[in-house]
Amino acid sequence: MKKIRKRVSTLPSRKMETFPNPRKGRDYEIEVAYPEFTCICPMTSQPDFATIRLSYVPDQVCVELKSLRNYLWSYRNKGAFHEAVTNRIADDLIRLLAPRWLLVEAEFHTRGGLSTTVRVETSGPEE
Repeated sequence: MKKIRKRVSTLPSRKMETFPNPRKGRDYEIEVAYPEFTCICPMTSQPDFATIRLSYVPDQVCVELKSLRNYLWSYRNKGAFHEAVTNRIADDLIRLLAPRWLLVEAEFHTRGGLSTTVRVETSGPEE
């Protein structure tokens, strides 16, 4: 009998998937960039655009990339301050992955003459 692979949705979703770390016991860094992040400014209702960079050292699991993209995509019509959304993404990834180290960086593009970069760094879920 042929094994059916679980498919990841292609719709925006707050549910991220993981897979087992293929090199447990070795520290290595995974870096992901998502240059198409969008959310809505809760003050002006105008869209904010950002590049989200995620770097982490996995422990037991790694994040599945299509589900990560769908998760980030789910913010596109949500009102969120830059600081709040960056911390929420970091918190969700910490809960999901329990990484050995994590950095989430959100570089919001210039609007009204200002650009913002928010960084959240942690060494693990115990922080």
